[in-house]
Amino acid sequence: MYLAKYPTIMGHGMTQITLDHILKHLDRFKLDELKQLNQTILKYVAEREETLNKAAFHQALLDAGLVKQIKHPTYEAIAERSLIQVKGKPVSDTIIEERH
Repeated sequence: MYLAKYPTIMGHGMTQITLDHILKHLDRFKLDELKQLNQTILKYVAEREETLNKAAFHQALLDAGLVKQIKHPTYEAIAERSLIQVKGKPVSDTIIEERH
């Protein structure tokens, strides 16, 4: 992809110079690269908007005094479970018998 040659200009991140450079050279991209770039930008914008909206919502809850803090859950990987072999009657039969 053409952009890979120009990740930054003069050591800056995504500056106006870089943006102007990309916009001037859009005609050098192949059609499939333009589509990929478009999809990537749309996805990024949607994710960014969602993050900003969520942050604004959380701040509004705090400002209104409806909550004292916003807790952010930690997502721990769930260990993969494996089946075990049970000797004797099926566990479901035992449960049914105990309920009667």
